[in-house]
Amino acid sequence: MGKFDKYKVDLKAMQANSCTYEFLLDNIFFANIDGPEVQKGKVNVNLAVKRTTGVFELVFQTEGMVLVPCDRCLDEMEIPIATTDKLFVRFGSDYAEENNNVVIVPEDEGYINVAWFMYEFIALAIPMKHVHAPGKCNKGMVGKLSKHLRTTSDDELNVDEVDTSVDTEIEDVEESIDPRWNELKKILDNN
Repeated sequence: MGKFDKYKVDLKAMQANSCTYEFLLDNIFFANIDGPEVQKGKVNVNLAVKRTTGVFELVFQTEGMVLVPCDRCLDEMEIPIATTDKLFVRFGSDYAEENNNVVIVPEDEGYINVAWFMYEFIALAIPMKHVHAPGKCNKGMVGKLSKHLRTTSDDELNVDEVDTSVDTEIEDVEESIDPRWNELKKILDNN
């Protein structure tokens, strides 16, 4: 038995015009799928399969949370996931993906493995920017980040003296422009 055999949906053997499946995606699932976006989490997926003329409509209701690294301090943070996604499946001679939500599966096999599709739907539900709430980031990492963002020539920066709000540090750095850029601007203005 393969790692993802329990995520196979046998479309050919469906007796009724609709059926439902429930999946619990945990840390083992995310480790086995080995995707780059999500490594850990606990997500419940309810899958409703409805057969219409020549097409199967799969509706994924996904709820739970995943752990991803914070963009600022690299500590893990929880991201809630709540999404509804649709996938349409048709039978054909070979496996193919026609577009974003239409898949063709070989009729002689008659099943689709939904493990990777569930993972993709979860990964797409994660916001582009994932940062802890203000004051929740790892203070040691924020101190090192603030030290490297400084443009003035401070001899040593004490982590206890660093404001944990990196947003204000970044704004201060953006306001103080490196004097070398001003010299380059003069050259451009002369031309």
